[in-house]
Amino acid sequence: MKHELQSLAVLIDADNVRLDTLTPILDAIARLGRVTVRRIYGDFTTPHLAGWRLKLSEHAIHPIQQYRNTTGKNASDSALIIDAMDLLHSRRFDGFCLVSSDSDFTRLATRIREDGLMVFGFGEKQTPSAFVNACDRFNHVEELTTSPLEVIATHAATAETPAAASAPAAPVTPPATPPAPGGSRPA
Repeated sequence: MKHELQSLAVLIDADNVRLDTLTPILDAIARLGRVTVRRIYGDFTTPHLAGWRLKLSEHAIHPIQQYRNTTGKNASDSALIIDAMDLLHSRRFDGFCLVSSDSDFTRLATRIREDGLMVFGFGEKQTPSAFVNACDRFNHVEELTTSPLEVIATHAATAETPAAASAPAAPVTPPATPPAPGGSRPA
């Protein structure tokens, strides 16, 4: 059975995404299409990633454990890229969602796009522009985690300037009276 929604693979770089942003990111991805692969990459034996266990279970995300064999090297980035290429060559997907603020995935995003697939990026506002621009669409997680009330309050606070607050209101002009039947206007 063929699904109407586009099929997406979601690959998450656990070292470059905050745990509290995962649910809003996955909610945004669910609006883009049908997620058929959900994987997250990292060394989950480290204290930094130890808290992910319950969240991964809650969202049915498959963790890919990559031990840090050498200081300064990130084996999980390499594993994510290798898996992405394997998934790309399977020809089962319409697009990829790359969740990271790391510019190391810039070439991966461009390579996936070269094959004609959509690339949706998700990361923080400090994400290097090279990675942001390599994606078809990039979503800043700060915008996904801001409530609509916070957006309205911020907009209202920046829209009202001291000059605008002290300026008199413009007079309201009443609408013109429509002509009466017979062609003349009432006096």
